[in-house]
Amino acid sequence: QKAGDVIPDIISVVQELRDKKSKPYSFPKKISACGGDGSIERIPGQAAWRCVAKNSFAQWKRKLYYFASKSAFDIEGLGPKNIDLLLEHELIAEYADIFRLKKGDVLSLPRFAEKSADKLLEGIEKKRRIELPRLIISLSIPQVGEETAYDLAEKFRTIDALQNASLEDLSMTFGVGEVTAKSLYEWFRDAEHKLLLRHLLKEISILKMVKQAKSGVFSGKTFVLTGTLPTLSRDEAKELVRRNGGEISESVSKETSYVLLGENAGSKLEKAQKLGAPTLSEKDFLKMAKNKGKY
Repeated sequence: QKAGDVIPDIISVVQELRDKKSKPYSFPKKISACGGDGSIERIPGQAAWRCVAKNSFAQWKRKLYYFASKSAFDIEGLGPKNIDLLLEHELIAEYADIFRLKKGDVLSLPRFAEKSADKLLEGIEKKRRIELPRLIISLSIPQVGEETAYDLAEKFRTIDALQNASLEDLSMTFGVGEVTAKSLYEWFRDAEHKLLLRHLLKEISILKMVKQAKSGVFSGKTFVLTGTLPTLSRDEAKELVRRNGGEISESVSKETSYVLLGENAGSKLEKAQKLGAPTLSEKDFLKMAKNKGKY
């Protein structure tokens, strides 16, 4: 089944369907793509095996993918294939390098002509101004997802305030637990991360945070989104909630005001039914927004 939006959740093992000749899988001790000596490890209490070295080329490449992705800077035309090309030709090595690209650099790449180069550079230029939550998301800070980024931005308001926040201040932020607070605190005090961020901030500007509405039609209401909506993207629906004073949560709980349902709703719908949380179609949701919270 799905845990949350897309994460697979194994609820049982059907051993009778297993091939009789199958053997237990043993993880290798080392993987060359991990960098360093290639060692991997499993953190106690977690299912994932991870690289011990945290700055391998393979990992950094994926961070660049995420930086340019829709959830973060959302740079049109800068997908994984083009990032691979830029890395292969040693035109980028860190986030800030994306904004330092010149037309001649791009034209030197295979498959790029005048028009396609202009389009990519135009897409990059458009993203020199970024909202604080998206900047936080783009940095690939461990344990910090989309909703946590919005909670942090809402509390600290500027990247300087977030960088200088104490461990206690971070821990007291809504939606941030001890593990996430520690991860944030350590990330912003790492010398390499400080340098990466300083270089990036020379190339971009951060849009002033708009105070979230406290008296909008969704004021005091918490929404959980699940499934694919007919006309709205997930980001558009979330923005509509926030703009009207509401809050977004990733999980259904007793505090959930509404679960906004799309196609293939999955486990969140089941939990909503179990807890008796009200559900909404996109049509009803839009009607609520138009009719001051009622439908």
